[in-house]
Amino acid sequence: MRKIIINTLAIFVTISLHTHAQKRGEVPTFQWGTTGKQIDLSWAAEVGSRVEDNQSANTFKVKDFGAQNDSNYLSTQAIQKAIDACSNAGGGKVLFEPGYYQTGALFVKKGVYLHIGAGTTLLASTDINQYPEFRSRIAGIEMVWPSAVINIIDTQHAGITGAGTIDCRGKVFWDKYWEMRKEYVQKGLRWIVDYDCKRVRGILVSGCSDITLKDFTLMRTGFWGIQILYSNHCTLHKLTVNNNIGGHGPSTDGIDIDSSTYVLIDGCDIDCNDDNICLKAGRDADGLRVNRPTEYVVVRNCIARKGAGLITCGSETSGDIRYVLGYNLQAYGTSSTLRLKSALNRGGTVEYIYMTNVVADGVQNVLAADLNWNPSYSYSELPAEYEGKEVPEHWNVMLQKVEPVEKGYPHFNHVYLANVKATNAKQFISASGWNDSLTLNDFTLYNLDVEAEKAGIVAHTKKFRLTDIKLKISDNSQIEFNKNSQLKKNIRYE
Repeated sequence: MRKIIINTLAIFVTISLHTHAQKRGEVPTFQWGTTGKQIDLSWAAEVGSRVEDNQSANTFKVKDFGAQNDSNYLSTQAIQKAIDACSNAGGGKVLFEPGYYQTGALFVKKGVYLHIGAGTTLLASTDINQYPEFRSRIAGIEMVWPSAVINIIDTQHAGITGAGTIDCRGKVFWDKYWEMRKEYVQKGLRWIVDYDCKRVRGILVSGCSDITLKDFTLMRTGFWGIQILYSNHCTLHKLTVNNNIGGHGPSTDGIDIDSSTYVLIDGCDIDCNDDNICLKAGRDADGLRVNRPTEYVVVRNCIARKGAGLITCGSETSGDIRYVLGYNLQAYGTSSTLRLKSALNRGGTVEYIYMTNVVADGVQNVLAADLNWNPSYSYSELPAEYEGKEVPEHWNVMLQKVEPVEKGYPHFNHVYLANVKATNAKQFISASGWNDSLTLNDFTLYNLDVEAEKAGIVAHTKKFRLTDIKLKISDNSQIEFNKNSQLKKNIRYE
């Protein structure tokens, strides 16, 4: 019966995706219920790369520079020479013959499209020394970190294309993390282990504009899959991310949009161990210092499988996350359909988040919103045994207090979730502000049809609307409402 339900939902969404397939510049019309406000999504026409491909006829074959389709041969230098030659010639495509190529860190240059065609697999070296370190941003703070397998840094009109595979072979880094975490938790250092355990990302796009990532499969990344950082006008199209192969990869987010703008994520399929598609903008004092938002992001026609959230905002919210539109989406076994999370030292505002036309099966929550997420990770405190001792630079960054404390309070405003069909959910909703003054503000949930084990809770909110909500709750519970101001609800329990 479960398989029939999933197949039915998939057919529904497939029809919907086909019907609503849009090119850049086209924005469908959506129904959000009665909000009393005019919703302007015209900005959604401007997202994505403005240059799809380099039209140059230049092609450079990596074999001509000494690369070998031999999984035991390290071809990093040869592939990089092909990339550099292509860029120096004004750009074009770098091509591979089918086969397996072992590589360390690669750096894609201006005008270059690294084309990994069908039948080609890049195998990432498992030697951390093949990934030179430089200053970047990791999990919300700027620090020195290993390069990614493929890096596109401070450039434009470039990308990665083709129906091939990038296998990051990250299990060696997963195992390293789990061992370190056991030790760090015992020492009261849970808050810093993610930063001390340097792991290799899959793809990093940083300081760029007009970048296209298209068609390939990315798998087994040591840390985050794809990070779009300090960039604008990027397109991620028909990517497959699979980080749940051969182990339990910690923090293996699928796609992270980090203090970046005008990004289009279209037709991607993501299976991972943390947030599937995540929007971030820095954490704590360092994120407030940088103060760069993530804004104007469209997520459409995507599938989330295992993972923490189909669309997640946070927990790195310091520079603000705003103007996000998600539509024609599927979630199967994902923790949350829409997830908003922060902490009381993050600061920043998450607002104008729109999500509609979603089918979900087996999710933990349809909506989860938490201003005080995961305290053991979110708050840094130096154990007494380290007082007065020299510690790494990034420890001091993490330990820096946000002052005044009110600057660290996050705010969630103007969130719209509409037209959702969910089956086999663990819980419908978990949405709570912090207290009577730090509330969730102006949330609209409209036309949701949900079958779940539990109803959930809505607490410490202002102007929270639930209209045309149909709930079938197996334990016969109803939503617990606690300390909500200007609450409006139209809920039918079946």
